[in-house]
Amino acid sequence: MKKSICFLIFVISFLTTKSQVITDSVLVENHYRTFHFNKPKQTTNNYNLVFVLHGSGGDGKGMMKPASNLEKESAKEHFFLVYPDGYKRYWNECRKAANSVANLQNINEQAFFESMIAYFSKQYQVNDQQFFAIGLSGGGHMTYKLALTMPDKCKGISAVVANLPDANNLDCAELKKPVAVMIINGTKDSVNPYEGGQMMVNGNSFGTVRSTDGTFNYWAVIAGYKGKPKVEELHDTNTTNKQTITRFTFKDKGKPEVTLLKVVGGEHSFPGDVDAFIESWKFFKRQKAGTL
Repeated sequence: MKKSICFLIFVISFLTTKSQVITDSVLVENHYRTFHFNKPKQTTNNYNLVFVLHGSGGDGKGMMKPASNLEKESAKEHFFLVYPDGYKRYWNECRKAANSVANLQNINEQAFFESMIAYFSKQYQVNDQQFFAIGLSGGGHMTYKLALTMPDKCKGISAVVANLPDANNLDCAELKKPVAVMIINGTKDSVNPYEGGQMMVNGNSFGTVRSTDGTFNYWAVIAGYKGKPKVEELHDTNTTNKQTITRFTFKDKGKPEVTLLKVVGGEHSFPGDVDAFIESWKFFKRQKAGTL
């Protein structure tokens, strides 16, 4: 009997500590746009929203496992992670040549993010004056769009394995206001070429993109930086994966930070030597914005 009671208590304890994933939606221009999040176990008043954006063909729930270490820090660090779904698994980002339905129908992504901000402000009292975004591949391109078109509220982005489209392939309005930007790109990326050029996704061309250095410099110039960035070799935490990371940083008082993590040997995926999500939050936390 005692063993049965102990087992029951263990099961109840396990169930109560496990996060409850909530899926909801907002109506944006006749489309129900969905998103996912873990139900918070405490008040989230004035927490900062951090959107985690999946790559082309993915979905929001698929980003929950890679971001699990960051999720564990959310309550302590006062941020709220949200995992939106692209329209039919794709984002209407800034690549003019993209042939996804989201792009062809010119889905209003800015309205989607504004609606999510309003939703979480009303339901969970989060900070509705600023947000941050982490994106992988196509999600990284979506973070660039947020920084380009919503810089008054988008205070920082982290784009993983994504370069900006070049001038001929860019169809977003460029407000060119300073935003904190971190880029994490691999030198052996066969999809998003580190040196720029043609970008191929599942055999389809998404047009040409700038080089990683060109993307890095684009944001640095907007932020008002000149000269050369600080260069730092990061500790090689995994000597078996043939990857090393060099960090390039522009950071001055009164200006948003612009940082590049050059993953030497990195491919079209998250880096193996650092947790990209933890690094992204550390980067966001360094920015002097709002309550941070």
